[in-house]
Amino acid sequence: MEEQQLPEFHRIPVRQEGEAPQLSAEEINEIDEERSHYECDGAAGLEALRIVQRKRGWISDESLRAVSAYLGIAEAELEGLATYYQLLFRSPPGTEVIQLCKSSSCWILGCEQLQADIIEELGIGPGETSTDGIFTLLENPCLGACDRAPVLLMNGELHTHLSGEKLRALLAEKRRRHADQSTD
Repeated sequence: MEEQQLPEFHRIPVRQEGEAPQLSAEEINEIDEERSHYECDGAAGLEALRIVQRKRGWISDESLRAVSAYLGIAEAELEGLATYYQLLFRSPPGTEVIQLCKSSSCWILGCEQLQADIIEELGIGPGETSTDGIFTLLENPCLGACDRAPVLLMNGELHTHLSGEKLRALLAEKRRRHADQSTD
């Protein structure tokens, strides 16, 4: 019988002997503040992961183990949380995280074509990061800007009334900024 290959995100690494996962004092202080709002430590797991991601940019296996050890939550339980929520990153995201709105309004006004344009321009699909590490594409069920559809959110900045032309100009501008920063 052939062994089934599991996707990367389902593999939970085994802790190496002697390895001591660490959280910073600042992370511990913030996690303790959050856990004070809950009756049991297990309920603070999601907030702890969000804190670690905010400090480190993403949740590495070591970070996940550190939260597990600190809160006494099974690594598998935290892994389930970390892989369920698409805004928790288990690998380094691009510096420009694109959240493409997939609401009914955006769908009617062309978000599917915008997604196809992104795939063509950047060579990435939803959940993927471009090979240059600049862009990560995520789908969002609704960004709450239906009156300005189609929309996307890029690093907290809302871009509205998008067309293929506006999208290509936006992506080109972001690429240009990153190229300028790398030559400085």
